[in-house]
Amino acid sequence: MNFSEQCYHIFEQATQAYHATDSVDAAVKNPYPVKSIEFYLYLKNWIDAVQWHLEDIIRNPQIDPVEALAIKRRIDKSNQDRTDLVELIDSFFLDKYKHVKVLEDATINTESPAWAIDRLSILELKIYHMRQEVGRADASDVHRSKCRNKLNVLLEQRKDLSAALDQLLLDIRAGRKYMKVYKQMKMYNDPALNPVLYGKNG
Repeated sequence: MNFSEQCYHIFEQATQAYHATDSVDAAVKNPYPVKSIEFYLYLKNWIDAVQWHLEDIIRNPQIDPVEALAIKRRIDKSNQDRTDLVELIDSFFLDKYKHVKVLEDATINTESPAWAIDRLSILELKIYHMRQEVGRADASDVHRSKCRNKLNVLLEQRKDLSAALDQLLLDIRAGRKYMKVYKQMKMYNDPALNPVLYGKNG
């Protein structure tokens, strides 16, 4: 099984598990050993699924402003958790390939493996929800047809992105590509870097 296939199966598993309750407050029940790559992949998709639905909730035009602010805070935290987990997954690959001899003409990729995995996770959620739209009994034939076309595009995108991720990992393992991970510096979350926060605290 290619690594991208492993990702897809775990993402599908996590997405199905989330929608068993369809609650943003449901506790994650990760079935994989802690600190394993499978554990991180499952948790990644769960975080994405919760945030997906928080983004839906906050767009309700009748939402109470106090509740909206609380959800915005949850989304901010979720974004930070997501970024931290992506960096952790990249650390897994850095350690896995640390003994690879990098070729002199090796090049760097535009994104790291974990950020491609991030896109695959979100793509799985798009596919799941587009399938829901295709099967909606209360929707028009036109709506279902448009969603079916969109679903086909998403499935093609998953195929292409999966192939690109697998090729990237092969290239890293062979020394044709090398990894260089930059820590994401989310300034708005940092009390020392956000002027509103350090101005208020100063």
